[in-house]
Amino acid sequence: MKTQVAIIGAGPSGLLLGQLLTKAGIDNVILERQTPDYVLGRIRAGVLEQGMVDLLREAGVSERMEREGLVHEGFELALDGRLEHIDLKGLTGGKTVMVYGQTEVTRDLMAARQAVGSRSIYEADKVALHDLKTAAPYVTFEHKGETFRLDCNYIAGCDGFHGVARKSIPEGVLTEFERVYPFGWLGLLADTPPVHDELIYARHERGFALCSMRSPTRTRYYLQVPSCERVEDWSDERFWEELRRRLPTEQAEKLVTGPSLEKSIAPLRSFVVEPMQYGNLFLLGDAAHIVPPTGAKGLNLAASDVNTLYRILVKVYGEGRTDLLAKYSEISLRRIWKAERFSWWMTSMLHDFPDNDAFTKRMQQTELDYYVGSEAGRTTIAENYVGLPYEDIE
Repeated sequence: MKTQVAIIGAGPSGLLLGQLLTKAGIDNVILERQTPDYVLGRIRAGVLEQGMVDLLREAGVSERMEREGLVHEGFELALDGRLEHIDLKGLTGGKTVMVYGQTEVTRDLMAARQAVGSRSIYEADKVALHDLKTAAPYVTFEHKGETFRLDCNYIAGCDGFHGVARKSIPEGVLTEFERVYPFGWLGLLADTPPVHDELIYARHERGFALCSMRSPTRTRYYLQVPSCERVEDWSDERFWEELRRRLPTEQAEKLVTGPSLEKSIAPLRSFVVEPMQYGNLFLLGDAAHIVPPTGAKGLNLAASDVNTLYRILVKVYGEGRTDLLAKYSEISLRRIWKAERFSWWMTSMLHDFPDNDAFTKRMQQTELDYYVGSEAGRTTIAENYVGLPYEDIE
């Protein structure tokens, strides 16, 4: 088998890259270890930055998003029982975010890929990457009991934190930066109406809470819990009761409860590797970086990686600009570290850290009061939340 770009992983970043490359006339093949149903079964983020929304439009997969997605012009910070509104649209010159689940993004991208007959190979086992530092890298894999070789020009590693792409880079090449937080997010998905028409990020002495949504009839709520907690110990009743305690009184009284469709606990961590490329292998998304979900940056950072690599490859194949390949990591990391900073800041400000002393807690409170009490502070929050601009590829 031959292709121009081999994409490892059929999550949203791999599929979006494939869709954009296909529209640009650049041949690509996607290899995925799991089944399509497994990929669609992952419950993930649902807040899309302005830049990702525009990129999905450019990729030609925005029709259902435009029809079913919820445009949000702001969000709420619940601090000490009061709501502080962050006017995203007003503070950023008209930019907004879109509430549209990652599962739906993935579904739309799968359908678009199938419609044009682009090659996606699911249940690809024993994927291995070879000759990454040469001009002729290739991938070997097994599928339905047969062994295959896929020759290509470039490999995009979109296979997540535990995938084969990053592990294929020799030891000593990458520098890892990591912070593990002493708590996780207990998430509950339910077919209930949202408690508020915008997202609520709540800081409370009992711990952080988030009121999010997937649609006008499906909600996603989160509670900060110690990292040692087990999801089995949290009945629906216990979850709803604790959520009420952490919300302002008016919102707690409006909360509509119901049976959970799914409950899970996600650990929180910050992680970045440098560089994000090795020879003709390029890392994208969770293969290269992870952010705490507090700032809604995980999926959006993957999209910005896709944007950077896609635009570089268009210039490589269209203008012979192979010099740009060496700039992928540098360009991507500039935006990644700024998003890591914002996610770290949101996490640090809104969560209860068990080891914080009285002085640190007072500084945490004062920092928040300063930001929400200043138009400049609110603007900083807003411009980071809607997403910093993508860097031009020159």
